[in-house]
Amino acid sequence: MAAYCRVSTDQLEQLSSYEAQVNYYTNYINGHPDYECAGIYADEGISGTNTKKREQFNKMIEDCKAGKIHMIITKSISRFARNTLDTLNYVRTLKELGIGVIFEKENINTLDSKGEVLLTILSSLAQEESNNLSQVSTWGIRRRFEQGKVTINEKKFLGYDKDANGNLIINKKQAKIVRKIYKDYLDGKGANRIARSLEEEKIQGWNGKSKWYESTISSILSNEKYKGDALLQKTYTVDFLTKKRVENKGEVPQYYVEDSHEAIIDKEMWEAVQLEMERRRAFAEKHKLQKTDHGLKDNPLAGKIICGNCGRAFGRRTWKGTNEILKRKVWFCNGRYEEKGIKGCDNKHIDDRVLNQAFVDTFNAMIENKDYFIEKWKVNLESESALVRYKAKQFLKIIDKAESIKEFEVNLFFRLIEKMTAFEGEKIIVSLLDGTEIECELGHY
Repeated sequence: MAAYCRVSTDQLEQLSSYEAQVNYYTNYINGHPDYECAGIYADEGISGTNTKKREQFNKMIEDCKAGKIHMIITKSISRFARNTLDTLNYVRTLKELGIGVIFEKENINTLDSKGEVLLTILSSLAQEESNNLSQVSTWGIRRRFEQGKVTINEKKFLGYDKDANGNLIINKKQAKIVRKIYKDYLDGKGANRIARSLEEEKIQGWNGKSKWYESTISSILSNEKYKGDALLQKTYTVDFLTKKRVENKGEVPQYYVEDSHEAIIDKEMWEAVQLEMERRRAFAEKHKLQKTDHGLKDNPLAGKIICGNCGRAFGRRTWKGTNEILKRKVWFCNGRYEEKGIKGCDNKHIDDRVLNQAFVDTFNAMIENKDYFIEKWKVNLESESALVRYKAKQFLKIIDKAESIKEFEVNLFFRLIEKMTAFEGEKIIVSLLDGTEIECELGHY
């Protein structure tokens, strides 16, 4: 004979009940000379509404199928499963194996002729009880949300731990990673490039692994909890049996709590990131780009070169000559071959080195006209936009001690440039992220 025990929460009094159940059935089976103990199977702190996550329960069923168990005893139907379908399916499976289940509280032995009829009725009642408890629990959680009391799972939350009272506290080591991600994004890097750089530096995430995804970075950048606020009930449970959760799109109330915990990112920087994300989305939509972030370390101009004729982005190709000396990278308008058999945009191609030099000339022009730009950016410090204010501070810091450059610098390009617009073999207009446009004549190159 084997026994199955379960409690539904991790509260101290419930864990005491769990230990008591284990001790009780150990003594019960050993106290009957006709029984031989085949094991005590106990799941701690797991819901009874389905059996998918109950490791000990599932192990017990496998042992039954392996012939190691001939009878099971448990306290009640609600301890076995509160899902009627689960209960009946397992009881019938075990019955076919000649294994009975004794429910002590209900005084049911499933091998008896009347056992299944009683079991069907009582397990249905147990399922309804579970539904009622779920509703009560949900009501209690929402009531706490209304009062501004925050409950957050920090295990999958980079940058925070919980103290003894369940309050969020900053994990200093992880917080450095979060700050780096936000700074890199406002330095012009995309989520994909940030993820790749974290992997290259072997920086570990909340799970201790150095594997990063673009979607993870995007999620971190848009999470209001990093500025110390909390949006509660972003998802909700649609089925109390399966525990399936879906995104809350207005079906149930949401609650926004300001300053619920210590912030890792100040509100000014967080707001600047949200505006920058929106700017990049609008830019991608306007120029028919599939992604908001293209530029990588080995191809920083991707998604930044725009056709002055049709407004589409340029794409880079490599022209291979008869030897390495003649090999070069060139850019073509993506609207050129948009539809097969139909002539598209006829803007001319442009050499990669020409674009690089256009940036060098643009930056050097900024240095030559430093006073003009400094005054402009000082005005921008008073802007109503957090992004404009942030970029003004950033630009002032860059130009303060900067000197002219001779070669293309990737990090400078990402921080300063929104786009470079190429016009039919005539000119390139370089647009800075502050809205300034600088014209470069192609004949100069």
